[in-house]
Amino acid sequence: MVKLNCVVLDDSSIQRITINKLVNNHPNLNLLGDFSNAIEARSYIAINDVDLIFLDIEMPVISGFEFLDGLKVKPQIIFITAKEDYAVKAFDYEATDYIKKPITLERFNSAIRRATDWYNLRNDPSADTEFIYIKTNLKKLKVFTHKIKYIEALGDYVKVITDDDSHLVLSTMKSFEKELPAGKFVRVHKSFIINATKVERYNSKFAEIGNIKIPLSREKKKNLVLALNPNTPLASEE
Repeated sequence: MVKLNCVVLDDSSIQRITINKLVNNHPNLNLLGDFSNAIEARSYIAINDVDLIFLDIEMPVISGFEFLDGLKVKPQIIFITAKEDYAVKAFDYEATDYIKKPITLERFNSAIRRATDWYNLRNDPSADTEFIYIKTNLKKLKVFTHKIKYIEALGDYVKVITDDDSHLVLSTMKSFEKELPAGKFVRVHKSFIINATKVERYNSKFAEIGNIKIPLSREKKKNLVLALNPNTPLASEE
């Protein structure tokens, strides 16, 4: 079972005690230390193997963002703060998660699942760690591309369907398609882009991903055939 080496950086002693208790009670976390001072934390991280930092943003002398700017090697970051104002900027720093105080056990555990998933992917040489950021609900969300099933156009928005959830993003299909890795994602209809690796079966009219049937346009269905098997001629479709 993976155990992430963690440090806590927060100028509030009460918050450090709260976070420390959550960390010590979680089977996937190993608490190395907690700090009220960003300079001490930075020195410690420079010489120790740290996988994850629980980080406050508003601190005296050096803010959480300034602290990160000074790190040569950045572990995963889970921001824990009393304000929501910094959420967008936090994800510009590629944060794993952003938790608003007071911390609930459910929300904490959800953040740790993300952190352990990312750790496993990053440390598995055979894993696909490619990801994109999408803007949804005024936040930037990291989405691993191997989890995306398909994208559907909905007016001025696109709906991104993943293995775990769905997200509504203000974007055109054309713009969103440019963000996706080439070869794996295929535009099969004016309203649909699909992850070819998720297709379980297809015929001349539909591609099936789970119990979802996605229409194939006459002009674009050949894109799917070529993505699934470059050597399969279009005439071989059912």
